[in-house]
Amino acid sequence: MVRIVNTCKCCGKDLEGRSDKKFCDPYCKSSYHYQKGITESPRFYNRVDNQLKLNRRLLKNYNKAGKATIRSEQLISEGFNPNFFTHYWKNNKGDVYLFVYEFGFLSKIEHGVKKYILIKWQGYMEK
Repeated sequence: MVRIVNTCKCCGKDLEGRSDKKFCDPYCKSSYHYQKGITESPRFYNRVDNQLKLNRRLLKNYNKAGKATIRSEQLISEGFNPNFFTHYWKNNKGDVYLFVYEFGFLSKIEHGVKKYILIKWQGYMEK
């Protein structure tokens, strides 16, 4: 019977035990996947998730009272991207608010300046 000797993907040591073993210990497994994650470009869903988290954090920071108005250039300069949102809500006037989880925004132009009206999700919006 021929014995196939596998080596650890991280450190190169000979492996003992199961024939499908890839790493010599949990440290090597963790180290290998960490280094692999650094060298690979971020996956699509990671980029989307990171942008959604940033958008939510910014909307939360600028909307402490439940409703606020801010210049769009201020949010965008901090990394906000209005193309990333989780859902929308249309009010009785026909305005469509885009939401990032529980924080929403509506783009308006007032006196020639583009602004965002920020709101927080309310129970009556579930209809």
